[in-house]
Amino acid sequence: MFQVPGVPGVSGILNPGVHRQNKIKGTVVLMRKNVLDFNSVADLTKGNVSGVIGTGLNVIGSTVDGLTAFLGRSVALQLISATKSDESGKGKVGKDTFIEGIITSLPTLGAGESAFYVHFEWDESMGIPGAFYIKNFMQVEFYLKSLTLEDVPNHGTIRFVCNSWIYNNTLYKKALRIFFANNTYVPSETPAPLVHYREEELKNLRGDGTGERKEHERIYDYDVYNDLGNPDLNENFARPTLGGSSTHPYPRRGRTGRYPTRKDSSCEKPGEVYVPRDENFGHLKSSDFLAYGIKSLSQYVLPAFESVFTLNLTPNEFNSFQDVRDLCEGGIKLPTEVISTISPLPVIKELFRTDGEQVLKFPTPHVIQVSKSAWMTDEEFAREMIAGVNPNVIRGLKEFPPKSNLDPATYGDQHSKITAEVLDLEGSTVDEALANKRLFVLDYHDIFMPYIRRINQTYAKAYATRTILFLKENGTLKPVAIELSLPHPSGDQSGAVSQVILPAKEGVESTIWLLAKAYVVVNDSCYHQLMSHWLNTHAVIEPFIIATHRHLSALHPIYKLLTPHYRDTMNINALARQSLINADGIIEKSFLPSKYSVEMSSAVYKHWVFTDQALPAELIKRGVAVEDSSAPHGLRLLIEDYPYAVDGLEIWAVIKSWVQEYVSVYYAKDDDVISDSELQHWWKEAVEKGHADLKDEAWWPKLQTLEELVQICTIIIWTGSALHAAVNFGQYPYGGFILNRPTSSRRLLPEKGTPEYEEMVKSHQKAYLRTITSKFQTMIDLSVIEILSRHASDEVYLGQRENPHWTSDSKALQAFQKFGNKLKDIEEKLGSKNKDEKLRNRFGPVELPYTLLHPTSGEGLTFRGIPNSISI
Repeated sequence: MFQVPGVPGVSGILNPGVHRQNKIKGTVVLMRKNVLDFNSVADLTKGNVSGVIGTGLNVIGSTVDGLTAFLGRSVALQLISATKSDESGKGKVGKDTFIEGIITSLPTLGAGESAFYVHFEWDESMGIPGAFYIKNFMQVEFYLKSLTLEDVPNHGTIRFVCNSWIYNNTLYKKALRIFFANNTYVPSETPAPLVHYREEELKNLRGDGTGERKEHERIYDYDVYNDLGNPDLNENFARPTLGGSSTHPYPRRGRTGRYPTRKDSSCEKPGEVYVPRDENFGHLKSSDFLAYGIKSLSQYVLPAFESVFTLNLTPNEFNSFQDVRDLCEGGIKLPTEVISTISPLPVIKELFRTDGEQVLKFPTPHVIQVSKSAWMTDEEFAREMIAGVNPNVIRGLKEFPPKSNLDPATYGDQHSKITAEVLDLEGSTVDEALANKRLFVLDYHDIFMPYIRRINQTYAKAYATRTILFLKENGTLKPVAIELSLPHPSGDQSGAVSQVILPAKEGVESTIWLLAKAYVVVNDSCYHQLMSHWLNTHAVIEPFIIATHRHLSALHPIYKLLTPHYRDTMNINALARQSLINADGIIEKSFLPSKYSVEMSSAVYKHWVFTDQALPAELIKRGVAVEDSSAPHGLRLLIEDYPYAVDGLEIWAVIKSWVQEYVSVYYAKDDDVISDSELQHWWKEAVEKGHADLKDEAWWPKLQTLEELVQICTIIIWTGSALHAAVNFGQYPYGGFILNRPTSSRRLLPEKGTPEYEEMVKSHQKAYLRTITSKFQTMIDLSVIEILSRHASDEVYLGQRENPHWTSDSKALQAFQKFGNKLKDIEEKLGSKNKDEKLRNRFGPVELPYTLLHPTSGEGLTFRGIPNSISI
C-alpha cells in the first residue's frame, strides 16, 4: 500500500515490476458484476441478497482480494489517435496496455465502484488520443464507468465517459469494443483519423431485423408489439399484434427475435425480453431495484394475495369507507403463511410495512393525509382534472351539446343528450358560458363506446362518460352534469342509450351522483394508465431511443443532448411487456378494459400527433389556452389557476431555452442541419420505421431548419422528463386511496325495485363499494402504483447529469449550468405559488399542494420531482 504523491486521499496497490517512463497515466473506474447481482428470484426468496439495506441499494465495499482478478493480463486497453493516421487513414492504434494497480482510496468513487491504474506507451508521434479499445479476457463481464488520462502531451486531461458492460472479448465478432473521448463533433467536423471508427461503431449497433438477440449484445432494432399474448396457453390469452396495420397502429418496440408461438406464427413466445445490454443496468442501480419489485409482485406477491381471496381467507369486499382507510391506518390481516411467502423479498419488505406476523400495511396516500373525506366533494373531483395525476385530458367546450366523432354508419347517433335546461350555470345561459369560454368537458365517450359492449360481457360493468364543467367566478371548476352511455340493446347502429345525472346533495340522488362520478373516474383512471402514462410517454419514446443509437454517434451533439432522457426506458418498457400490460398481467387484472386494455391504446394512437406533444400546442388544441403575445409564454390560460399548465409552461420554456442555446453551439444555420448526415438518417428512421404506421402523416417536421431541430428535441425531452413526471408520481398520492380513484366498476346504476337499489337507499357506502374496485383488485392496484410512484435514491433529475464531464465543450457546459440555475429559480417560484390562498386549485379541499412539476426530489413517495428519463 502506498500514498499517491501530491494527491490527498488517494492510495493504492501496484502490480510488481511496473515501469512508467514515457507513458500516459490513466485511471479506469469500473464495477464488478458480483458487486450486486440479484437476478435470481430463488436467491431473493431465500433472503440471500448481500448489501440490500433500507431504501434502495447500499453496496458492501469491495475487497482487495476480489479486485486482483483484474490485474495481470485480464483487461487490455489500446489508445487510438484522433490526430495521427496510419497508412489506411484510420487513427493510429497503440499497444495493448493492461490494468496494473488497484486504487484503494479515491474520493470521487461511488458505491460499488473500483479504480485501477493503467499506463499507456504513447509518444508525440502518435498524436492526441481520441478513442480506445478495451478487451476483457475474463469469463465474467464488468461495468466500465470511465477512463481518465492525465498529462497527455500538449493536451492535459482527456476523459472518456463509458457507462457500458464489457463482456469476454470473444463475444464481439464484428469489432472490438471502442469508446470515444468526451469531445463533441457533428459528422463533417470529426477528426479524419476517427471517421472510420465513428462509422464502424454505428454499424455495430444496428440490427437487420433477423436473429435472436443475446444478453451480451448491443443491437438496436425495431419490432411490433406481438409479444403481449400467449395463444399457446389458450385462446383467452391471445392478443392482437399492435403495429404494422391500419387496424391496430402502434409505435415500435425494441426487437428481441424470439421464436413464434405454436398456434400463431405472427406472435412471439413470451419469456425474457432482450434489452440492449447498456439499456439494462443489471440491477446495479436502485431504480432497477424498484423496477424489479414489479417483477417480484407479479411472480410472488399477487399469487399469494389471490390465494387468500380464492380460499375465502379474508372477505373480498370492503364494508365501509373505514375498511379502505384501514389498509394504511391499521393494515390488513393476512394468514401467516401468506406473509411468510412475501416477507423474504427485500423489495417488498421496503414497499409494504408489516406488523408482527399477520398484518400488512400500505403507506397513507397524500390525498387523505389532511382530510379523510374531502375527496368526495365536487370541487376536488373537478380539481383533479387540472391538478391530479391525469391533468391533460379536459377540453374547452366549443359547441353544445357535445358531439361525437364516431362514424354514424357504424355507431348511429352518439351525440350527447344533455340539454341546456338542466345545467346550473350560476345565472349564465349556455350561449353566454360558451362565448365566455367557461364551459369545459371531460369526454371519454368516443374512446370507450366502441369497447363498452365487450367490456360489459366480462366481470366489469361500465359506461362511456361525458362530464360538463363550469368555471366559477372564484376560478374553480364545478361539475354540472354527467352523461352515462351504453350501446343500444338493438345493436351498435342504433346509437347510444344515455342517462344524464345531475349534482345532488341529499337522499338517494346524492348516492347516484357519487356513483356517476365514480364511473367517470374509472374511465379517467384507465385512460390515464394506458394512454396518458403508457402510450404517450413510455411507448412513443422508445422508437426515438432505438433510432438515436442506430444513427447518432456518441460523438454527436444531439446524442449527448438526448440520451440522458432515455436512461432505463427500454428496460422498464420491456418489464412492462412481461408483467404489466401482458395478457392476464397486472393492468388486465385490475383495470376496467381487462383484455382490451392495450388494444384501446392503439385506437388512441391513431390520432397521436408528434407536434401536438409540445405543451403550448397541446393546450391550444384542447381549447384550454389561446395565443396571446402579452401573456407569459405567449399563452393565455382559460382556466387561469391551472396548476399543471402553469407549472408545465415554466418547465417547457426553460427546456426549450436550453435546447436552443445548446443547438446553437453546433449549428449556425439551417443548411448545417440539412447537411448533417447522421441527424437526417436519425430522423428519417425514427419517423419511417419507429412510427411506421403514421409515417405518411403531413404533420411530421421535415428537419430542414434549426427551428425544427429545436422543436423535435424539446418535445422528446419534455415527454421523457416533465410530462412523464406529471402523470406518474401522483399515482399513489391520489390513487392509493381507491375510493378517490377506482380503476374498475363491477355493476351499473341500480334500477328501482331491485335489491341493489334498496341497498343504495340504505347505505351509500356499501352501494359505492359494491360498484367500484374489489378488495383483491385494490391490493393489486396499491401494490403496483406504490412502486411506480417512488423515486429511486440514485435518480438523476432535470438539470443534472450523472457525470459532470459528459462533454468537453465549455460553451455547452456553461449553457447547461444556466439551465440548472433556471430550474432552481422555477422551483422556488412554484413553491411560492402554493402559498397563495387565492389559487384554490393548487391545494383544493384535500389540502394537497401541487408539486408534481417541482424539478427535484428526495427518494421515495414524495409527490414531486422531474427525473431526466422514464425509468419507472
